[in-house]
Amino acid sequence: MSTNTEAIKKLRALTGAGMMDVKKSLDETGGDIDKAAALLRERGIAKAAKKSVREAREGIIGSYVHHNGRVAVLVELNCETDFVARNDQFKELAKNLALHVAMANPQYLRPDEVPQDVIEAEKQALRAQALEEGKPEAIVEKMVEGRIGKFYAEVCLLEQPYIKDDKLTVEKLLAEAVAAIGENIQVGRFSRIAIGE
Repeated sequence: MSTNTEAIKKLRALTGAGMMDVKKSLDETGGDIDKAAALLRERGIAKAAKKSVREAREGIIGSYVHHNGRVAVLVELNCETDFVARNDQFKELAKNLALHVAMANPQYLRPDEVPQDVIEAEKQALRAQALEEGKPEAIVEKMVEGRIGKFYAEVCLLEQPYIKDDKLTVEKLLAEAVAAIGENIQVGRFSRIAIGE
C-alpha cells in the first residue's frame, strides 16, 4: 500500500523523523498515523539506547527563573557535538528540563545517586506504614520494594513523570530527543535554588 503525501507530511511534523522512516512506518501500519507514530517512537528509543554509550562532552546550560523571582534552575544538558548544542530543538529541551526541575523539585539525577542511608530511612518508613496498615510480614518486603520505585519517581529527575506530558518519564523524553536529534543526550547535573528552602 502506498502512502499519501499528506500523511507523510503530518507524521514528519508530529515526530520529526526522516522521510524514509516515516514512509516505511506508514506502509507497515496501513497508513494509520497514530500506529506509525508509536512504531517510530519504539524504534527511536531502541536507537537511542545504542547511542547512549557514545561520549557527550558538548552541550549547553538551560535556565529557568520563575516569574516571581523566587525559584531559579540551571540544567547542564550534554550532547556529542557543538552543532547539536546550537540546535533550537536541543535548546528548547534544555529550557523545558529547567522548567521541569523548577516545578518537580527532584533531589537526585538517578536512583543510583540516592545515598544508601536515605534509601534505608525510606524503607523503614514504608515498612512501618505497611505494618500499621495490618499487612502480613510475609508481603511487607514486596510492598516496600514496590513502593521504593514510587519514591524514586518522586526524588530522581530521570524517573519523574515529565510535567508537560505525564505519560513520559524524563528519561523517555531524553530517549525520544536522542532518536529525533541523532546524538547521545544526557543531563550532566542540575541545581535548583528557591527562596526560603
